[in-house]
Amino acid sequence: MAPYPSAHQSSASFSLNAAAYPKIVFVHPGDVGSVVTRWVTFFNQALYMRNYENFGTLFFEESYWRDQLCFSWDFRTLNGPQRIRRFLERSLQPAYSSTLSIDDSDMSRQPRVVAIDPRGSIQCIQAFLDIDIAFGNGRGVVRLLQDAKDKSWKAYTLCTSLREIRHGIKLMEYRRPSGINRGLDKTWQEQRTAEENFQDERQPTVLIIGAGQCGLLCAARLRQLNISSLVVDRNKRIGDNWRNRYRTLVLHDPVWYNHLPYLPFPENWPVFTPKDKLSEWMEFYSCVMELNVWTSTQLKKVKWKETEWEVTLVRSLIDGTIQTRKFFPRHIIMATGQAGEANIPSIPGIESFDRSRICHSSQFSGARDSNGARRAVVVGSGNSAHDIAQDFYHHGYHVTMLQRSSTCVDPTRYLKGKGLYMENGPSTEDADLLTQSLPTPVMKRNEIEVTRRLNIDHNDFFDGLMKAGFKLNNGPDGAGRKLKFLESGGGYYINVGASQLIIDGHIKIVHGQEVVRFSPTGLVLTDGSELKADEIVFATGYKCMRQTARGIFGNQVASKLTEVWGLDEEGELKSVWRRSGHPGLWFAAGNLALARYYSRLLALQIQAVEEGLMR
Repeated sequence: MAPYPSAHQSSASFSLNAAAYPKIVFVHPGDVGSVVTRWVTFFNQALYMRNYENFGTLFFEESYWRDQLCFSWDFRTLNGPQRIRRFLERSLQPAYSSTLSIDDSDMSRQPRVVAIDPRGSIQCIQAFLDIDIAFGNGRGVVRLLQDAKDKSWKAYTLCTSLREIRHGIKLMEYRRPSGINRGLDKTWQEQRTAEENFQDERQPTVLIIGAGQCGLLCAARLRQLNISSLVVDRNKRIGDNWRNRYRTLVLHDPVWYNHLPYLPFPENWPVFTPKDKLSEWMEFYSCVMELNVWTSTQLKKVKWKETEWEVTLVRSLIDGTIQTRKFFPRHIIMATGQAGEANIPSIPGIESFDRSRICHSSQFSGARDSNGARRAVVVGSGNSAHDIAQDFYHHGYHVTMLQRSSTCVDPTRYLKGKGLYMENGPSTEDADLLTQSLPTPVMKRNEIEVTRRLNIDHNDFFDGLMKAGFKLNNGPDGAGRKLKFLESGGGYYINVGASQLIIDGHIKIVHGQEVVRFSPTGLVLTDGSELKADEIVFATGYKCMRQTARGIFGNQVASKLTEVWGLDEEGELKSVWRRSGHPGLWFAAGNLALARYYSRLLALQIQAVEEGLMR
């Protein structure tokens, strides 16, 4: 096994312990459905009678309940019967009026025996649930284990997730507009133009800053709830946040993991999506979903006024005219990207560099043909750094990667899918629910085992990287790339070819050095050596979203915000897709899969605020 350490804990993230398994046995009950029915019946009785003391017979001491807006207006993960009891006693919703039932509406949702752990040694009964609560309904998943003491079946994990708010507008799968406009003055196109341009002094309830995947998916979810939103972006076209990246960029996650809600990718879509193809799809998605998006738009002024925002927008129209509009949205969603603004190190002597190009990875459009005569230095060692170094190599450059700290590398090729997301796997909605129903401590426990297995199975690969001078880590507490992503949003690489170039010596590695200054011909490092370069790309990450928000909203608003991204003490993401600490201000960030799942929950929270359910 490759002897490399765990990653250092992110300063913004709580040091989360991996879950423990209870002492269990497994005797197949024959009729698994009856086991789940019995547990659900006792659970409902305990809720109705408010007999939370009996939860010790329903939940293991090591158990987890992950709630997403069903029993509180927040994302919570409770560990053990005592915390669960206190949670229900303090719940704003009347828990006694809630009931669970088994969702066996599809064969794939029938209660079944599955393994919780990667080895397959911990067998549980897994069941989908329907949840009826006072103000709406939800979906859930329960995983039951058999107690070694008395052979009873208890919950190890329970997830309850809000699906819709009753009395509100139902989600799209239950409603369609008629499309008929007989007797109306305006055609569909004329109505869309008026709506998109907010004519006749119309006002959006929600202003969304950023037209990337998070912004567009939030707008789509809000539209299905009949909540008016306006998405603004300074780019010229929808999708430019991907379109303007380096020429060879391809998503590292497979197609099944990246579907958009309401409009999945067609069956001939490639496994790994080229960035230009995704850009076109996002533009198409916005049009078909009838989203109100203003491109070439700057946020000129924004001020909080007790119950609403006062916002001044400056919009450059296609004909060259400049339009200034003032709006008063009650909500603003910051969807400028998990990464925020480019983090470009301040290094003296930049004016002395007399070669070709210096840029941040977000500004890198692609390598030029070199024929072996040019040298490139890439500062950084995450996904973008590897992709850019690989691009330079294939265009004939001599490439050096300056690795400032260790990196978590995932050698897995996801050609046939990723976890539950595959060609013949469960529906995207069911895969999302199963994935997100797993509490982060349990996921961490599993990922420690997955990472250990990867180290064994790919020992030669990791040894080759280390022999090339590349420093590796196993992620937080040995839990690999997924936990690294949740804790810090970066610091990892999913291998799509650059690692082999490093192993083969085509991409040189310099590790552990910082840049002191520029020289006319490259970079001078802390040990006094010089890296010769004709082109330098800083793949040095991004500033945090909280810092970006400070620049937009000012210190008074920013001082009320909690940390954005990283894990809290229960394993939930901080301030993302949930209340931020300042009224009317929300953050949306993450990859396509996170945006697909959590955009719905954010839209439901805004609906709850608008209907007076959530304060």
